[in-house]
Amino acid sequence: MSTAGGRLLARNSALNLVGQALPLIVALVAIPPLIRGLGAERFGILTLAWALIGYFSLFEFGLSRALTQGVAQRLGNGQSQELAGITQATLAILVGLGVVGAAIVAAVTPLLVKHVLNVSPSLVRETMTAFIVLAVSLPLVVSSAGLRGIIEAHQHFGVATALRLPLVAFMFLGPLLVLPFTKSLVAAVAMLVIGRAVAWLAYLLFCIRKYEFMRRRVSLRQVSMGSLLRFAGWTTITNFVSPLMVYADRFFIGALLPMAAVTHYVTPYELVTKALIVPTAIVGAVFPAIAGAFANDRGRVSSLYTQSLRAIVVAMFPIVLAMVTLAPEALRAWLGSVLPAESADVLRWLAVGVFVNAIAQVPYVTLQGAGRPDLIAKLHLIELPFYGLLIWLLARTWGLPGVAIAWTARVSLDAIVLFVLAREFVPASAAPRRVSVAASIAMMLAAFAVGATLPSVSARLVFLFVVAIAFLPLAWWGILGDRERAVLSAWRQWHPASLSPEETL
Repeated sequence: MSTAGGRLLARNSALNLVGQALPLIVALVAIPPLIRGLGAERFGILTLAWALIGYFSLFEFGLSRALTQGVAQRLGNGQSQELAGITQATLAILVGLGVVGAAIVAAVTPLLVKHVLNVSPSLVRETMTAFIVLAVSLPLVVSSAGLRGIIEAHQHFGVATALRLPLVAFMFLGPLLVLPFTKSLVAAVAMLVIGRAVAWLAYLLFCIRKYEFMRRRVSLRQVSMGSLLRFAGWTTITNFVSPLMVYADRFFIGALLPMAAVTHYVTPYELVTKALIVPTAIVGAVFPAIAGAFANDRGRVSSLYTQSLRAIVVAMFPIVLAMVTLAPEALRAWLGSVLPAESADVLRWLAVGVFVNAIAQVPYVTLQGAGRPDLIAKLHLIELPFYGLLIWLLARTWGLPGVAIAWTARVSLDAIVLFVLAREFVPASAAPRRVSVAASIAMMLAAFAVGATLPSVSARLVFLFVVAIAFLPLAWWGILGDRERAVLSAWRQWHPASLSPEETL
């Protein structure tokens, strides 16, 4: 990979990171006045509306990811004549799925509001109307994911981020704008729908103006969708099973331990898993590049694989080491003495799991880029019952730390299998090796163990400082390769105009 290509990968990763981090900042600023203005109950219902918008993505059944993979692969193969057919057919299916989903949401709203949610009688009608208004946006939410997938397949991450940031910010700021005039949930949710409509139109206009194949008329009956639908089907299985494994632990805790233990577990979980925005940003930029290169340039796939793996290892180690070493102090600084001491042990185990899960994102997207999401789905289907049994056993034996150990054990096994599966699709690199990534990871895991067991705060602070100083030359000369160092050096002089948006990896 050229230095310019590496710079583009770094820029795209940085743009993805900004796109995920800034909404968190907006939320921190907007949520307090929203709570004060709407009141606790209305704000709680608004958070459900935000959650529903997120879960609406289930109605796209993996098609947006499949479209990104399909478009990137055809761009890499030079099969641009097929792009008009698959994009327009996929978008038509997505709109249809969105309409069906909207009808389902509208139909179940009375049952949800009257019999499932504990809504005050005075807010029942208002909540029902707000949810039905929200359902109207479902076709826009689902098809926007497809349009964004087309943009990302072309690696135009600057545009994707520029379009996404105002949308996500408006989810919080839109309801704030109506507070001076009304506290109505219907008005607040209507602002969310307006934001979605504007974002959808912006995505659509950009795609039509930028990509010639979006303006081409085709007969959808002649489009072959078999490979995309198979990809989407297996991705849907993964998207269905993965949340079960993500949320299974808290349901087991609620069943086996006092309900307060759920808070004692979920709070450190929510804190530590926020670090996953780093690998998510990196692999989000790598995925279309791997999909585009897979068919005719396996050497490039190997370079992308190695480079993204090194980047994640180097970026995540300092974050996780600080969490593991200073877990009790971090929780006390954040929440005072609200949580028991065992929550610090939970945070430490989960932080190690987050580190392993972060590096596993590389083989995960490699398998998806190679068109083999079925391997991931089958792995998760096999894991699910064993994971449930492991949580049950360890929760009964060691309580909350046992649940965290089960989660870390599951993601570690998942990572090992994913790396083994990915070896079939990634040729061995011929580049000279300094310190292998595997050896680096082993040393880092040892550092986590030492940092967690030191008895005093002063000893842990000294250890953290010493390891950080030692890590800098190890990362620069031992883990990063010549290309990565060249990219980081070039970034000191980087400015937005220095790379054409058409430049490819």
